[in-house]
Amino acid sequence: MAVHRTATAWVAEDFGGLDVFREVELEVPAPGPGEVTIDVQAAGMNPADAKHVAHGTDRSLLPVRVGYEVAGIISAIGPDTSIASGGGAVGDAVLAFRIRGGYASAVTVPAKDVYAKPDTLDFAEAANLLLAGTTAAEMLAVTGVGPGDTVLLHGASGAVGVSVLQQASLLGASVIGTASPARFEAVREFGGEPVEYGEGLLERVRALAPDGVAASLDAVGTDEAADVSLAVTADRQRIVTIANAGRAKADGFRFIQGAIPSSQEYRDANRQRIIDLAAARSLVVPIARTFPLDQARDALRLLMEQHPGGKLALIPGPEATDIRG
Repeated sequence: MAVHRTATAWVAEDFGGLDVFREVELEVPAPGPGEVTIDVQAAGMNPADAKHVAHGTDRSLLPVRVGYEVAGIISAIGPDTSIASGGGAVGDAVLAFRIRGGYASAVTVPAKDVYAKPDTLDFAEAANLLLAGTTAAEMLAVTGVGPGDTVLLHGASGAVGVSVLQQASLLGASVIGTASPARFEAVREFGGEPVEYGEGLLERVRALAPDGVAASLDAVGTDEAADVSLAVTADRQRIVTIANAGRAKADGFRFIQGAIPSSQEYRDANRQRIIDLAAARSLVVPIARTFPLDQARDALRLLMEQHPGGKLALIPGPEATDIRG
């Protein structure tokens, strides 16, 4: 395939910590049938970006391209090709999810993973919408959350948690959400009733829900989350975790993950629905901070080691700012 151009990109040259990440120049292939090239305006950041490098074992996959979602402008489109939302032309603003190599200034990706960007989202918001949004949607779907349900959500102020709060509200459910006291207002802002995690969590949850909860959703993966969920949820099939596969297997509740075929199928099928919710401003993506692309390692460190208070994005240009001041 002919070379379209080169782009700045981040790769992991080995498996391990952040020291294995390198900024390199890579060829960007011209798009063939069923492909588009996107000039990236923002790359979304997720813990999975670092975790799949930290836990990798198949060295034949190295170097690993990093980043699952982006937003940007179509700069080239393959012959006889339409994007997933229909149409698509050079100059269109788009977002893409379930791609490889999003930490880049340009990327050629399958058109089936590319959607028109709603005008209501800026590029940083659009680049951070779909991984968290579709994960949250699946958590609610597999536990059957519906009108009138009271739900316990562990990790309510994180990216997935904030999306769960908003989507649960749209379903007519109420949410008790664990968080640190510093993040209580964020939980309330998106419709949840905050409760502090840590020693005594079970008693605090029971005080808010004396009869138990209909479902429990775990976005943190701690044993505390598993223990409290089991204690307050009658039906173990209405408990789900995205971060503690071991406890799910041992205790007979649900574990979902993007790499599982059924999860991938559900999440991919719901991408347009999540975009439509965001287009209507029924689902918002709080952005805490953006970083220049060349500071990806620093951004990942903040993402993995601290609580940034919202999503992070990489900007392949000079516009990166700390939105929180």
